[in-house]
Amino acid sequence: MTVATNEWLNSLPKVELHLHLEGSLEPELMFALAQRNSIDLPFENVDQVRAAYEFSNLQDFLDIYYQGANVLIKEQDFYDLTWAYLSKCKAQNVVHVEPFFDPQTHTDRGIAFDVVINGISRALKDGEEKLGITSELIMCFLRHLSEEAAFNTLAMAEPHLDKIIGVGLDSSEQGHPPEKFSRVFAKARDLGLLTVAHAGEEGPAEYVWTAINDLKVGRVDHGVRSSEDATLMKYLVETRMPLTVCPLSNTKLCVFDDMSQHNIIEMLEQGVCVTVNSDDPAYFGGYMTENFVALASALSMSQNQAKALVSNGIEGSFANQARKDQMSDLIKGY
Repeated sequence: MTVATNEWLNSLPKVELHLHLEGSLEPELMFALAQRNSIDLPFENVDQVRAAYEFSNLQDFLDIYYQGANVLIKEQDFYDLTWAYLSKCKAQNVVHVEPFFDPQTHTDRGIAFDVVINGISRALKDGEEKLGITSELIMCFLRHLSEEAAFNTLAMAEPHLDKIIGVGLDSSEQGHPPEKFSRVFAKARDLGLLTVAHAGEEGPAEYVWTAINDLKVGRVDHGVRSSEDATLMKYLVETRMPLTVCPLSNTKLCVFDDMSQHNIIEMLEQGVCVTVNSDDPAYFGGYMTENFVALASALSMSQNQAKALVSNGIEGSFANQARKDQMSDLIKGY
């Protein structure tokens, strides 16, 4: 891996479709917000936080993820969180983002839904005006909570549908199949919202099928275990159903033991619409550029393959056609 390759991958225009804003909370900002809001953290310094970022599975990560979110209290906190992420995107030439947020993580702590979404959406608006980064916002339901709780969250979102393009499903996949939320997703679709869902990360390929058939998703988040089902793989190739794959996340959470085992390039070559994303970059050791660099280093990803992955991201995005055409032009001849 050469410096020139890293620089090329950093300057390559990129699109991110799978990013949890709460998962972009860097330890430095966590400490700053804790101090600003007079919140005690179970860590003495940034180094202790980073040392805690060693996970053996998804639940290990989620435990510290929800703990870190406790520092987010005021609208400005959510603005600062989102702006810090967008600033990183600008430095890595990420030109379009479709981030997730988890309102239940905050409303269950007594933070008003309006506080959360207004801070985030204000930063996204400034991101387009000041940084040239376009965006669409996706609200996720926490799958370890009840269907009733998801319905309540959707009701809270209704006055803010102009700020949200779709709904998603995240948190603990094991034991919480997508069909648990079929009725909530049907209601969201009736409200004009698009749908996505995490499936086939720790859960089986069967969960990808149910996300497609029961939740009627427009794309699947993760989906790497789709390769275990030949019929599903054939379906994904034929329909161009996008998979928002997160390589560093997959290795950090031991979905794959090592990046050299990752199946994203193999799936790309088979014709699956796989995309590269960073998931929870503050916790998993890298944003978009770091994920691309990891693929180039461990899987000998070529420049043409990198551009194909970006093109898939553009194709799978919820941007309007005019914006998709603009982004496609950016990578032509790159």
